[in-house]
Amino acid sequence: MPALWIANVRVTDEAAYERYAALATEAIAEHGGVFLARGGRYVQLEGRDRPRNVVARFPSLEAAEACYNSPKYQQALDHARGASERDLVIVEEV
Repeated sequence: MPALWIANVRVTDEAAYERYAALATEAIAEHGGVFLARGGRYVQLEGRDRPRNVVARFPSLEAAEACYNSPKYQQALDHARGASERDLVIVEEV
């Protein structure tokens, strides 16, 4: 069953976050992830307003979790830590 990787982000260091995004894009693609939303317009209705919203679809929850735990994605995260405030969740589709 496909799963969605949903991230809500406030970037605090653009240069470092760009390095994260380049590596993360590769890691996500290597695990079968496809971006459905990446930035763009949004309407905040409840909760914290974080202006960067990303949704990627993976073939399964396990594939999305494997991506997160992969060495390449962890390397990418080294650039995001301290350069952003983030929430990330993986949700199985119905």
